[in-house]
Amino acid sequence: KEPFACPECGKRFNHRGNLISHQRSHSSEKPFVCCECGKRFKHKLSLVTHQHIHTGEKPFTCVECSKSFMYKSTLALHQRIHTGEMPFACPDCGERFKHKGSLAYHQTIHSGEKPFACNDCGKKFRQKSSLVYHQRIH
Repeated sequence: KEPFACPECGKRFNHRGNLISHQRSHSSEKPFVCCECGKRFKHKLSLVTHQHIHTGEKPFTCVECSKSFMYKSTLALHQRIHTGEMPFACPDCGERFKHKGSLAYHQTIHSGEKPFACNDCGKKFRQKSSLVYHQRIH
């Protein structure tokens, strides 16, 4: 079924091209170069996606509201506004969130974690933005 095996990790593929593409994940080879800025990529699709930054192209459009996005992943996040999908659940209280980062921030309520400390006075904050706001007083 999948005759092409990666000699590095054993993962198998139906097509030789997929194996070749996969093998770049084991190396530092980045053969695809952006002609605008020189940034290099392991995969051609990554280069094509990156080039939207330079062209301003937004090829991914929301069918609900017609808003357009540069990246498919950004469109998928946006669509949660319309679907109401909240895939990230807090294991402590069950509250649900649309974004992984929102859940991570929420979890600091339960842990009491305040990872951002002021270098001037030592006061700690749950959010980096709160620390930045606080630092204006010094």
